[in-house]
Amino acid sequence: MSECRKENLAHFAVTIISKDRPGIVADVTEVLYRLGCNIEDSSCTMLGGDFAMILIVSHEKPFTKARLSDEFKGLHERTGLAAYVRHLTEEEICPVKGEGELCLISVYGSDRPGIVYRVTRALADRGVNITDLNTRLIGTREEPVYVLMLEAALPDGVTVEDAAGLLEKLKKELNVEIGVRAITPVSL
Repeated sequence: MSECRKENLAHFAVTIISKDRPGIVADVTEVLYRLGCNIEDSSCTMLGGDFAMILIVSHEKPFTKARLSDEFKGLHERTGLAAYVRHLTEEEICPVKGEGELCLISVYGSDRPGIVYRVTRALADRGVNITDLNTRLIGTREEPVYVLMLEAALPDGVTVEDAAGLLEKLKKELNVEIGVRAITPVSL
């Protein structure tokens, strides 16, 4: 039996999309709380005028995807919030561990197509695993600035300095500022 396998738990990925408004997180977590679900992992963000959430939840067996989906149907009828529920297999519930050092990469520059693609392709071609990524358009309407922030797990043998060097050529080609720094793990 694998070390992260939890035989008595059913796991689900829950994706939520709604027009942004106060109370979305409270509404979703209330449904999960009433059902007795545990939130094991989550990510939430605003995308334009929408709010999006992805959660990994668990519940003691027996518990079904249908029961979880049905609870969200009532919330949809009241608020318009859309929920998609997917049952996770045992192989999908173990967290992926980064091989090497973690780093934070920030990219700032004039908004133009291809920034995310070029940066992420350069990293993927070197075996860098992106674990989190966010983009925003900031500045003014007259002078918009595109911001890309990503967290990455470097493969064994690749240092933060190597990652910075790898992206140096892109700074010039894309006319952007790129910063790479180590993320220092904190023990609790």
